[in-house]
Amino acid sequence: MREDHLEVLLYGSPQLRRKSEEITVFDDDLRRLARRMETCMIEERGIGLAAPQVGVHRRMLIAENQRSGGPSILCLVNPEVVETSQEKDKYQEGCLSLPEVFADVMRPVRVRVRYQDLDGREQEIEDDDILARILQHEIDHLEGVLFVDHLSMLKRRILSKKLKELSRLAAAQARESSSE
Repeated sequence: MREDHLEVLLYGSPQLRRKSEEITVFDDDLRRLARRMETCMIEERGIGLAAPQVGVHRRMLIAENQRSGGPSILCLVNPEVVETSQEKDKYQEGCLSLPEVFADVMRPVRVRVRYQDLDGREQEIEDDDILARILQHEIDHLEGVLFVDHLSMLKRRILSKKLKELSRLAAAQARESSSE
């Protein structure tokens, strides 16, 4: 394993439930973390990745931008949802921390997010397509919330076998990490 490689934590890891801390220092270490997260997301074939998913409890996320006219990968530091639409819809979500687990999640269709870029400048982004869903999903991670938390008890019970297996894998992952 490469020294700069980030490993995605699996469902069941207590680290995924921790709330992330605000970022106050915008330096080369932060930019390096963003590049490492981008590489990890691409290697894992994801469309979004929050810092807590790789064991870093700081308020930062990476998201694939499928809108034209902007960078293909966005990095949002200290993101916060400032407005959502009343209209909601269901869409099937998955997560790098819950491989092979998919479920329909109800979320607002449109979202406006305020954030800082890697230089600390305040920015806003608004979307009513897949990026809106990615941003809401990844911001949830910063709060220690997973997409399965939005599901009914019945739907979680249906997924329970897969979730228990992921929890066992997460425990093994933690043991392996602590022995390195």
